[in-house]
Amino acid sequence: MIFRRATLVLSTALALATGGSRAVDALKVCLNEDAPPYSLRHKSGSAGFDLAVAGVLAQRLGRPLEVKWFESKLDEDSSGALEANALLSDGRCQLVAGYPLTEDALGRPGVETARLPDFDGAKPADRRRRITLGTLQASKPYHFAPLTIVLGGAAAGKPIGGLGDLDGVNIGVEGGTLSDTILMSFADGRLIDRITHLVPGRGQLWPALERGDFDAALLPLHRFDAYRAEHPDTKLRASGYLYPIGFNIGFVGLASDASLMAEVDAALAALLSSGEIGELGPKAGMTYLPPRAPDVQKHLLLSDLKGK
Repeated sequence: MIFRRATLVLSTALALATGGSRAVDALKVCLNEDAPPYSLRHKSGSAGFDLAVAGVLAQRLGRPLEVKWFESKLDEDSSGALEANALLSDGRCQLVAGYPLTEDALGRPGVETARLPDFDGAKPADRRRRITLGTLQASKPYHFAPLTIVLGGAAAGKPIGGLGDLDGVNIGVEGGTLSDTILMSFADGRLIDRITHLVPGRGQLWPALERGDFDAALLPLHRFDAYRAEHPDTKLRASGYLYPIGFNIGFVGLASDASLMAEVDAALAALLSSGEIGELGPKAGMTYLPPRAPDVQKHLLLSDLKGK
């Protein structure tokens, strides 16, 4: 997918990374190479909100930015937490950007080792190695990622103030996702008969919603931002409704690198206070929402989702 809208090339960060007379250690940040509008690597220039945040963070710390690109696989056996831990524990980078700050995805993992995801410059031997994992520590969050309802077809003009307003509307959702759990459990299954399940990772949802196979979908807001950037003529629209539960997004590093994490927290606090991070969202084609308390989302229970 090519992220065409408002490609954000960080000239300042790249200048820091390639020039300067001071011998300053680079800030090494791992970024997903195909996660618009957060981060995207392509021939015409790298782009995305997380890339922009990494750039201003490095600048605030007085260090050049060195981006380490990786590819995350969407399959049943993949784990974003283990991939991030392996990259950090192998010394590929010091921080992983765009990390959901949840209790379950932090701390010491339940396994001792994990394989590395594909990364730029990986050799065949790297794909076979297992990395001894460390303990993950979150930075302060730098934005909040909500779920929203996207409307199309017969429901395009329908006002939505909550999931209950989807009564009588045909709904599409990718199976096995948080959105699926929320919709299936809402009001003791009140919406179940209206739901069509799709296989995640196969790009089925947007074409089906455009065709009118169903008229509403619950999904992360950033995915709709990316879709609108790629399809500016779409007739789909955001309802404006945000589900009450979402996730703060931040950087993650290793607890053994506590001094760096303290510097990162101080820098992010200053950047958030000045409004500089918030200004980067629209430039990257993303709807920006500031972080919400608590910084780290506690483990979600099914009871937390019912009736929201």
